[in-house]
Amino acid sequence: MATAELPLAERDYFSDHSLLIDPYAYFEALRAEGPVHRAPNGVIFVTGFQECVDVLLDSDHFSSFQTQLGPMTPLPFTPESDDLTAQIAAARDPNAMSELMVGYDGEQHANARSLLNRLFVPSRLRANEEYMWNFAGELVDDAVTRGGCELIGEIATPYVTLVIADLLGVPEEDREAFRKVIDEGPPPGSLDMGEQPRESQVLMFMAQFFMRYVHERRSQPRDDVLSELANGAYPDGSQPDALEVVKSAMFLFAAGQDTSAKLLGNAMQRVARDKALQARLRADPKAIAPFLEEVLRLEGSTKATFRLVKRPARIGGMAVKPGDRIFVGLAAANRDPLRWQDPEAFELGRKRIQEHLAFGRGAHTCLGAPLARVEVRVIFERFFEKTADIALAEEHLSPDGAVSLDYEPSFIIRGLAELNLKLTPA
Repeated sequence: MATAELPLAERDYFSDHSLLIDPYAYFEALRAEGPVHRAPNGVIFVTGFQECVDVLLDSDHFSSFQTQLGPMTPLPFTPESDDLTAQIAAARDPNAMSELMVGYDGEQHANARSLLNRLFVPSRLRANEEYMWNFAGELVDDAVTRGGCELIGEIATPYVTLVIADLLGVPEEDREAFRKVIDEGPPPGSLDMGEQPRESQVLMFMAQFFMRYVHERRSQPRDDVLSELANGAYPDGSQPDALEVVKSAMFLFAAGQDTSAKLLGNAMQRVARDKALQARLRADPKAIAPFLEEVLRLEGSTKATFRLVKRPARIGGMAVKPGDRIFVGLAAANRDPLRWQDPEAFELGRKRIQEHLAFGRGAHTCLGAPLARVEVRVIFERFFEKTADIALAEEHLSPDGAVSLDYEPSFIIRGLAELNLKLTPA
C-alpha cells in the first residue's frame, strides 16, 4: 500500500516528508490510540503531556544515549539484561565528536553542563544583551532599507550564530567563518541521511577552532569567557579534559543556533499574517515575552527528543523493556487537550504558559533557554521599532489568498526553510 494510502497513525514518521514537515495531524492520530503508542517500526511514541514529563524526569529508567542520532539508529550492542547501564557506558566513545552533552547521562551530563552554567548568569546575559541590541539594529536597518528580507538566511541565522559567538567569547576575526559553515550545514535530524556527514564536518570545523582556543587559554589565560571555560573545573574540583571543554562549547553553539533561528522564523510568520496581533505587540512591547512563550508551545523549534529504556518501566499504562526506543513528543505534549484548554488556539496570556515542554524538562532542560528568550525578544523589539508594518512577501501568497510556507524536512526541528518579508519603514 502506498504511504499516502495508509491510515495516518500507521505512516512512518522518519521517512514520510509530509509528516516531518507538518506533524500535528499525525500526532493527533497517534493520540487517538492513547498517550503512549507503539508504532509499526517499534518506536514508542509518547504524546501525552504528563507521560512526556514522567519520562523526561526519570533518568533511572531512561537513558539519553543516542538522543542526537534518533531512535532509528541501530544500537551498537544487543541488550543482554534488565539493566543496560553497563552496556551503555561501555559503548560510549569519549573521543568521538558525535558524543555530545545531549546524549550524556548522570554525572557525565552534570559535569559537562556545569562547564557552561557560568555563561547564563544574569550579569553575563545583560552584557550579551547589549551586543544583541546593537547587532539586531544593524541587521534590521539594512533589511528595512532594502524594503524586505529573507528572514531565515539573511537575519535569523547570522544573528543567533554571532550572538552565541559573542557569549562564548569567540574572537571577532573568526566569527564570520563560524557563521558561514553553520549556515551551509543541514538541520539536526535531517531526513536526507546523506547530509549527516556534512553535519559532522560542521562539528569538526568548529572543533579545530575551540581546541586552539582551549590550549591557548590554558597556557596563557586572559580576562575573557574562553579563559573561564578552558580553566573551569567540574563540581568535584577536577579539571576536564580539553576535548570535553571543546565538545561542551561546540554543542551549545550548534544546538542553540538552529533552534533559536527557527523560533524567530516561526514567531515572525505568525506576526506577519495576523495584523491584529502585530498591532497589539507594537502597542505593548511587554507582551512580546508571553507571545514568544505561546509560540514555543504551539510551534516550538524542537518537535521531539528521544530516550532509550535501560531498565524495565511503565509509561502511562504501557510496560516498556530495556532496549525500547522512546519518542518523546514535545510538540504533541504541548497540544495535549488534557493539559491545555483549547490547545490548537493561539492564546496570548495563557495561564501557566511557561510549563510548556518546548525546552524539555528535567536534567536535560535546554541550557540555552534563557539566551533564546532574550535574543528573540530583542530582535522583535528592533523590528517593531524600525518598521510600521511587517508582511509576508508575494512569494508566499497565491492569487486566492492562501499562504504557502516551506518547512525543513527534519524529524527533530520544526522550522521554516525560508521566510520572505515585506517591511514598511517606521
